[in-house]
Amino acid sequence: MKTLRTTSENPDFQKLVKQLDAYLAVMDGDEHDFYHQYNKIDMLKNCIVIYDNEEAVACGAIKPLDPKSMEVKRMFTLPEKRGNGFASVILRELEAWTKELGYEKTLLETGKRQTEVVGLYTKWGYKIIPNYGQYAGVENSICFEKDLK
Repeated sequence: MKTLRTTSENPDFQKLVKQLDAYLAVMDGDEHDFYHQYNKIDMLKNCIVIYDNEEAVACGAIKPLDPKSMEVKRMFTLPEKRGNGFASVILRELEAWTKELGYEKTLLETGKRQTEVVGLYTKWGYKIIPNYGQYAGVENSICFEKDLK
């Protein structure tokens, strides 16, 4: 396994995000267009791609949300590669990168229907918080926060 820090210009990151978007279009149904507008990847400077035997299998990113917080975005593992710990590796790497950049916490939003992802964030110490920003009042959204200090 190889972990690469990169940007959203990386073709492997872009390919994985296209697969993520196709997956979310099914999961989110009629709500997909609402979420999709907040998940543009142009200009993301802090992206991770994991390679398994030279194949890009998982990705994630962070972006500044406020002066103290980075937002975790675009977490995805190929369906056939799930259960191998790739998402945990990405999450830990994104948290480390957040601290290196001088931020104190990570926040994120996911869909309530994505129960395995909700379990992942809970396992790694993320606490449910009131929905923030554009997700306030959105019934299918669940937001999390982790203090990295």
